[in-house]
Amino acid sequence: MPVRPWLLVLGLAVATPAEAATTVRIDNFAFAPAALTLPVGSAVTWVNGDDIPHTVTSADHAFGSAVLDKDGQFTMHFAQAGTYRYYCRLHPHMTGTIRIVPGRG
Repeated sequence: MPVRPWLLVLGLAVATPAEAATTVRIDNFAFAPAALTLPVGSAVTWVNGDDIPHTVTSADHAFGSAVLDKDGQFTMHFAQAGTYRYYCRLHPHMTGTIRIVPGRG
């Protein structure tokens, strides 16, 4: 998988379409599920089901999506263990957490 070097430094990489990803739905101004625990190497895809645009932005600004219109998607591959808190830049009350743990399932 081609990976941007600056993403590796952050422990993140963009997932390729062939990789299976866990889905987080964006519906009714909320991320569902709002909290996930996954093994290192997991990919997460956020899908906007609202008619209103949203973003997925890490609290430390290490990653972030463009504005996602209805049915828009954003996928991240998590290469390092850690806790990744995120929110919607347009609606900061929308928050979520991805906890990445060592090992693969």
